[in-house]
Amino acid sequence: MNSPQLQRGVFLALLAAVTVAFLWVLMPFFGAVLWGVALAILFTPLFKWLLKKMPGRRNVAAMSTLAICLFIVILPLAMVGVSLVQEIALITQSIRSGQINFAAYFQQILDATPQWLLNIVERFNLGDMAAWQARVSAIAGQASQLIASQALAIGQNTFDFVVSFFVMLYLLYFLVRDGTSLSKTMRDALPLAKPHTHYLLNKFTTVIRATVKGNVAVAIAQGTIGGLAFWFLGVQGALLWAVLMAFLSLLPAVGAALIWGPVAIYYLATGHFWQGGVLIFIGVFVIGLVDNILRPVLVGKDTQMPDYIVLMSTIGGMAIFGINGFVIGPVIAALFMAAWSLFADSGHVGTGHATEEAAEAPKNGQDKA
Repeated sequence: MNSPQLQRGVFLALLAAVTVAFLWVLMPFFGAVLWGVALAILFTPLFKWLLKKMPGRRNVAAMSTLAICLFIVILPLAMVGVSLVQEIALITQSIRSGQINFAAYFQQILDATPQWLLNIVERFNLGDMAAWQARVSAIAGQASQLIASQALAIGQNTFDFVVSFFVMLYLLYFLVRDGTSLSKTMRDALPLAKPHTHYLLNKFTTVIRATVKGNVAVAIAQGTIGGLAFWFLGVQGALLWAVLMAFLSLLPAVGAALIWGPVAIYYLATGHFWQGGVLIFIGVFVIGLVDNILRPVLVGKDTQMPDYIVLMSTIGGMAIFGINGFVIGPVIAALFMAAWSLFADSGHVGTGHATEEAAEAPKNGQDKA
């Protein structure tokens, strides 16, 4: 009854149960933990540089790293968030008062559309224009209600957000300060061959660093350029549209065009040709080039994943996990590819490509987990 096999089986069952229970306890702070880990990976090189400047003062170096992270990342995002909530309230009020009327904008486009094009649309049974105008009005009404409800939800969930925010900062401090020792403990605890453990952890940190750094950089660049273009052209709610373009830019290839494209069409259809031409030029040759140049360099190159895998994993991750999915999706895809690469080479461990890469990673200075 007390055989070693039985004891080991009971111990493994207990280990699995307490692990699941611990993850369950952490679920309310899933986002805080995820972003604490991601920011720790991003700012660990800065912590190590500060530690060299002040040797033996780990607490001071970690606190300085946390302060720098607050100053260059968190505070700007908080300021944009506050301004965004105010702008959402103004836009919602304008929609409800009729100052912003999407149905009227659609009607202006119809009035400016040549009759021959309308005949083609009707010939292909795409429906009468009155029905389309009714749909646009309904969608606009639903959108205004959604925006208002989201703004209200943000206000109601302020306490939860503040708690998660301070949990993330608290966790970030200890992850930055003790990240090296925690990583070593994790590598020693995982029941895998050491080269495989190094390879998978290196892949994990590389993908998180590349995804957050690359996608956030692309989102900020596209949102800023699009918002400035809207502000220059006098589009109301430029900050809101800039944030939406930044958010949608997380979807490679198609994101920001979902915002600036309809606006450009409206300008062209209503005779504002230079505004429409300027917006199309900026959208195609500036915003588009940012996506085509920066994203492969910052995301695909470091993750060593094909662009279509990055695209599908990003969209799938966001569909399942929400905004956090743009990090989780590519990480899961990268670990999937890495694990199968190791499995394919498991018949000749020590000589396989993946194992050699895992063994060489620490030598090349990539072991930053």
